[in-house]
Amino acid sequence: MITTADRAATLPPPSPAIVFEAIVKQLAVAASYNRGEVTLAPHVIYTRHDEIYVDAVTLERDGKPPKEEKMGSFKLAGLAGLRVTPRRFSPHSLYNPGEKRYAGTVLMAVEIA
Repeated sequence: MITTADRAATLPPPSPAIVFEAIVKQLAVAASYNRGEVTLAPHVIYTRHDEIYVDAVTLERDGKPPKEEKMGSFKLAGLAGLRVTPRRFSPHSLYNPGEKRYAGTVLMAVEIA
């Protein structure tokens, strides 16, 4: 039996372009992460220590909403099978574009109205 993790291991590395599209269109992304399926609302994509990270609100983990809302940091390379979904999102109040870690490292971020 082929598992989700097995399928994810055979996929090419995720492209930042997928996250760029999701941020611009404010569409959630889905991926395999830590042997589970996640649906994320990406708010910012940035670099840290020569790696690309995505800060996103987790909308679902293995098909269920999280127990609490929070902004998580995900290494782009760890999001296997990354794809844009039709699920729309609005910028969340948990996202603070003024955080020190984003200074000079942001590749793209949602626009706060």
